[in-house]
This record gives sequence, structure tokens and C-alpha cells, in this order.
Amino acid sequence: MIKKSGMITICGRPNVGKSTLTNAFVGEKVAIVTNKPQTTRNRICGIKNRGESQFVFLDTPGLHRARTRLGDYMVNVVKESVADVDAVLLLVEPIPSVGEPEQQLIGRIKTLGCPAVLAINKADTVPQKDKLLEVIQVYSQEHDFDAVVPISAKTGQGVEELLDVLEGCLPEGPQLFPDGMTSDQPERQMMAEIMREKLLLLLDKEIPHGTAVEITRFSERDDEIVDVEATIYCEKNSHKGIIIGKGGGMLKKASTLARQDMETFMGTKVFLKTWVKVKENWRDNPAAIQNFGYAKE
Repeated sequence: MIKKSGMITICGRPNVGKSTLTNAFVGEKVAIVTNKPQTTRNRICGIKNRGESQFVFLDTPGLHRARTRLGDYMVNVVKESVADVDAVLLLVEPIPSVGEPEQQLIGRIKTLGCPAVLAINKADTVPQKDKLLEVIQVYSQEHDFDAVVPISAKTGQGVEELLDVLEGCLPEGPQLFPDGMTSDQPERQMMAEIMREKLLLLLDKEIPHGTAVEITRFSERDDEIVDVEATIYCEKNSHKGIIIGKGGGMLKKASTLARQDMETFMGTKVFLKTWVKVKENWRDNPAAIQNFGYAKE
């Protein structure tokens, strides 16, 4: 019986580990993860039931300086997500200085008046613990956080302790999502995100950030096999050639990795077909941004 429930925003700069931490909290993959910044574009909801508490984690894009209209949208998602929540979790790296993105987020946290917890990620990479104390000290000068917890989202170190702290921030309330539900993302959106993750992992430099994936077919057969058709959009003809690769090798590799993850997510066999199309400068085209699922709710 759920007696406490609440929404907790996970915020921080790009590539700090927000999606990795969301997945660690939930216990399964609900957000795509790569080593490239600005992987997350939309607000993603991860749901965790623990004892008599239900946590609803909002994984947000990293706060960065926008250079396109898509970038503007992502920054707005962050700003809107750090509002009307029960608690805010600021995730930072173990660096003893407060950068501009963190200062902006702390400024918004101060206006909310809700509980705020600081998590120092990648603590396992700091051999000298006095260095962590330096990080805690500089952030404590910026804001009186309710708690500070060193963690490693990648290894799971400190994650249970962080959940204990966050549980204390949850208000009394009813269950918000049904048992067994781990994300509010529609299956089609998750399929598109899985495909995009593989492109981010396999492609270099700017090309993957200029890609979007649209699921044009998602249907389940009587024998429970799922048919998925995905169109990958890029911004230049030269990018299209790189995505397809020599003899179609790159597209085949990305599609195979995506299909494997799709099958794990769906729990059944998936037949995946992929195409690549060019849509020039779509990241500055409001209609295209909305069409690809990046629009205000």
C-alpha cells in the first residue's frame, strides 16, 4: 500500500549522468544513455515503487547554451521541470567549483522552496575523499541543501542511500502510477529513442545530434512478434551517406543493436526496418521539431 508519493526532478549539466542515475533508480532502462552530451531531449519519467513509497523521477536534458530551436526547447524543458515538483535532485561532478549551469539551477531551486538534495556523481573516480569534502564545501556556500550524497550512478555506489534521503522528501499521498509501470513513455517513443541511442553511440562529432527518429509503423502480430519501421532523419546528404555506411554497414550495425534492445524492452521478437532521409536544418524548423515529438505538453 503506497502511503507516500511525489515527483523529483533530476537536473544538472549535460553528460553528468542524469539518465544513468534514472535507470539505476528504476532498476531498468527507461532513458537512453551515451557518453555524448545532450543525449536526452525530452523530459523522461521513471517510476520506482519502494516499500510504501512511490518515486516519480523526471530525467531532464542537460542545461546548456542553446544554439538551435531544438536547443531552446530542451532548455525550456529543464526550466519547466524544475517547478511544481516535490523535490529537486541536483547532480554534479566531483569538481570543487560551481559552474554557470549549476548556478542557474541553484537560482531556480532557491525560488521553489522545496527540498533540494545534492548528489555528487562519479565519486568512485575520486581516490582522495578530502577532495569530495572540497566539493561539498563549495556547493554548501551556494545553497543550504537538505542533504549531500556522494554516489556513482554507473556502479550503484550510494544509490540506495540517496533513495533513503529522497524518501524523506516525499509528501504523504496516493499512488500516482499503477504497479509494474516504470515509465510514462509510449512504446513508439521508446523505440525511437533506442534507435537514436545507437546512432549517438556509433557516429562521431555533430552528425548524431542532427538526427531524429520517427517510428512510422509499430504493430503486433497474432504470434506476438512486433513489426517496427523507423525513419532516421539527418540534416545533410553527406550525413546520410555516413549513417548508411559502406555497403549499408553502419545502418545495419545500428539497426541490429537497436533491435536487440527493443526485444529486451518489449520482451518479444522484433522485426525492424530502417530508412534514412534528409531534412535540412530540421533543428531550426518549428514544424519538424514538433513532428518529431519535441513539443510543449
